[in-house]
Amino acid sequence: MKKLIFTLMVALFMTACSTSQKEQNENFSYTVDAFADMQILRYRVPQVEALSVRQKELLYYLTEAALNGRDILYDQNGKYNLLVRRTLEAVYTNYDGDKNTADFCAFETYLKRVWVSNGIHHHYGNDKFVPEFSQAFFENEVNKLPVSSIEKIGVSRSEILATLIPVIFDPEVAARRLVQDSGVDLIQASACNYYEGVSQTEAEEFYNAMKSPADETPISYGLNSKLVKQDGVLVEKTYKIGGLYSAAIEKIVYWLEKAQSVAENEQQQFVISKLIEYYRTGDLKTFDDYSIAWVNDTASHIDFVNGFIETYGDPLGMKASWESLVNFKNTEATKRTEIISSNAQWFEDHSPVAKEFKKEQVKGVSAKVITAAILAGDCYPTTPIGINLPNANWIRAAHGSKSVTIENITSAYDMAAHGNGFAEEFAWSQAEIDLMNNYGFVTDNLHTDLHECLGHGSGKLLPGVDPDALKAYGSTIEEARADLFGLYFMADPMMIKLGLLPDKDAYKAEYYKYFMNGLLTQQVRIELGKNVEESHMRNRQLIARWVYEKAKDDHSVELRERNGKTFVVINDYEKIQQHLGELLAEIQRIKSTGDYQAAHDIVENYAVKLDPALHKQILNRYAGLNIAPYKGFVNPVYTPIYDKNGIFVDLKIDYTENYVEQHLRYSADYSSLPTFNK
Repeated sequence: MKKLIFTLMVALFMTACSTSQKEQNENFSYTVDAFADMQILRYRVPQVEALSVRQKELLYYLTEAALNGRDILYDQNGKYNLLVRRTLEAVYTNYDGDKNTADFCAFETYLKRVWVSNGIHHHYGNDKFVPEFSQAFFENEVNKLPVSSIEKIGVSRSEILATLIPVIFDPEVAARRLVQDSGVDLIQASACNYYEGVSQTEAEEFYNAMKSPADETPISYGLNSKLVKQDGVLVEKTYKIGGLYSAAIEKIVYWLEKAQSVAENEQQQFVISKLIEYYRTGDLKTFDDYSIAWVNDTASHIDFVNGFIETYGDPLGMKASWESLVNFKNTEATKRTEIISSNAQWFEDHSPVAKEFKKEQVKGVSAKVITAAILAGDCYPTTPIGINLPNANWIRAAHGSKSVTIENITSAYDMAAHGNGFAEEFAWSQAEIDLMNNYGFVTDNLHTDLHECLGHGSGKLLPGVDPDALKAYGSTIEEARADLFGLYFMADPMMIKLGLLPDKDAYKAEYYKYFMNGLLTQQVRIELGKNVEESHMRNRQLIARWVYEKAKDDHSVELRERNGKTFVVINDYEKIQQHLGELLAEIQRIKSTGDYQAAHDIVENYAVKLDPALHKQILNRYAGLNIAPYKGFVNPVYTPIYDKNGIFVDLKIDYTENYVEQHLRYSADYSSLPTFNK
């Protein structure tokens, strides 16, 4: 486990139907679109023009490999998602009625939300979208579709309606993509498409039978497969060429082979060859070989993630969603992360966790700041701002890890948030606002660096501990561990000594923002009456709520009311660091020992429930700001330039494609899977 940190303090005004803002070439506009609870941004790719011709060619091939995996994630998120998307897009592109009607506006918003979430469930909250257009409107438009559109979807008109009417309009059908509630069958309650006809107990027994406590280099069991029951027997359908998702994987491999031919060096060429081998065979031992080779490729300027990586979408935390991120090194900003990684052993030695849970020797920690060039799969259109890979604990211990902070994405968030009134509404006083204005961008990036570079790479499992021992709570515990590591050390004088922070007050900006978010403002992402479900949100509330409860004796952090509004007040920043260290020690103990009961208790007690009255208050205050709580992105468009002999000579980048244009183009150009994948 490792990655994904998202920011909340970024904003845009929402409109009733949809607003679009086209970028003018001479005046870069970060805002592209706004609808429902989303703001769509674009990001710059600075210095792409400075790449060599060969590097640009490599970058282009890797972006094509990334975009060709798009359909995979839709199908993983739900078995009907490709049918939904293709039908909605057909209706949208064939619609010839009044586009100002309430039904059409609601239909357009629904389609845009499906694009954001790669399916019919909210990308963060996991609940199914509620359509605000009528069933009669939908049926009428499907019945009007030309035969050519129906043939392209690949499903008969009657089957489309029979399948999608309950899927879209019945709130009880596929109600939640991911369920992590205690006491229920997590697989059968979840609508994600990693299992079929299988219970949670059957799946756990199936994979537990494969594992051996004596295996010190275990593969990531179940990572790249769907588990189904056929004739009463459990069978894994592996994602590979010739297996599940073959048509898309074949195209990914086609572009990876072209990338291999222009790799920057032999190590990168070897990395790509191992990834291709893995896609051909589906062999998870080969995936480990690829991961080790990728960690060791620290010399390449251009880098990428491509594959079945993160397990946040599986209720059991085993099966991985498909994602890709193509990037290149931000040389100047990387000086910051190089300082951190070169001092990794110092941080490990000075961590407040028990000695038996620390690494005696930190190996292979590399970190850099990157410029994202393309986002795809589970990184698109919503994206992490930091990544640390690989996830296998034994690889991290023996070979190290590679961490990145995506600074052109954090810059886009920062630019979009200017002047939105958020801090003025929720911060206790001007002193806290000044702290965040003066130091916020620096401390945000530094916390991401520490979280990814050191937090996820710190500590160790005790011998014989199953990496999956914490089950559904594993992701929350892992994210809490990494966040706590970063928060604890941000207040250490070493940050100033290393030149990472300008002065002794800077870290307070991150502390205040973090506690304001964890105790109050992240609740704007949750519907009234709902629990906290997403792992990163649970992590943040766990930390903030645990420290808040601990601080009731010393009043280091409080919730105070003023004029009927609740605020976070921090009275003793140094004491908070002490409490963060205490919690880090406990979270690392839980992780290192595989203490499932303790993980269950700490998550359920601190991370899940919300105070209804406070939640309602926060929602009402936030609504008055007209700010979208979620952000997504459009990618730039890359066009290869060839000479008269067909030789690649340059790469053109364009930022003017809007949100609707991009998704319709992607569906036309990168949609190779059948509507139903078996």
